[in-house]
Amino acid sequence: MTIRVLLADDHEDIRTAFRIILDAQPDITVVAEAADGRSAVDQARALRPDVVLADIRMPRLDGLEVTRLLAGPEVADPLRVVVVTTFDLDEYVLTALRAGATGFLLKRSGPALLAEAVRAAVAGDALLSPQVTVRLLSRLTAPAAPTATAPGSAPITAPSTALSPRETEIAALVAAGATNAEIAARLFIAPGTVKNHLAAIQRKLGVRNRVGIASWSWEHGNPLDRRPSG
Repeated sequence: MTIRVLLADDHEDIRTAFRIILDAQPDITVVAEAADGRSAVDQARALRPDVVLADIRMPRLDGLEVTRLLAGPEVADPLRVVVVTTFDLDEYVLTALRAGATGFLLKRSGPALLAEAVRAAVAGDALLSPQVTVRLLSRLTAPAAPTATAPGSAPITAPSTALSPRETEIAALVAAGATNAEIAARLFIAPGTVKNHLAAIQRKLGVRNRVGIASWSWEHGNPLDRRPSG
């Protein structure tokens, strides 16, 4: 199967570079380009590409709004959106993931990672730039602190009321990259039980997939480390 990609970036040189990289892959082809967010949304809805690569800072609509419109929780038939940006800011990462993005890459990540992010999105996985992943994972063991959110982002349910202790533990393991089988082995439960917990977590948090669960854990740190004493 050939993976069809739409490129959305207001810089023509970036779009050209990404097209060269992706069209050189035997299983990927670029089917359209957009120089602004409104065009990206319109073309994506008309063409239904397998993956949309969206810059954050674009005219008319920014990449976060593009992501929400194409992949957000309220979209009935969502598309896969990978955000690719120059700006390595936590509020952008978390807002993009909450909006439904299936990946977050820095433009300096390199051509190999760009192609792998496209393949991961189609496979239902998520790929983040290593620099972003390391920083976000460190928040799982850090004390909670107020997190700035980008304009227009929706608040996430407070961890103290959203999930049970077991669900919170599973969410933290998802954010750490553990598979269902690895979570089951670590917690001494059946893989089917893990799947049931994940379904409950998604329902409670109002997220679509593991990416949404991971972003919730990254934003709040590990609530199990902050349980009140006594």
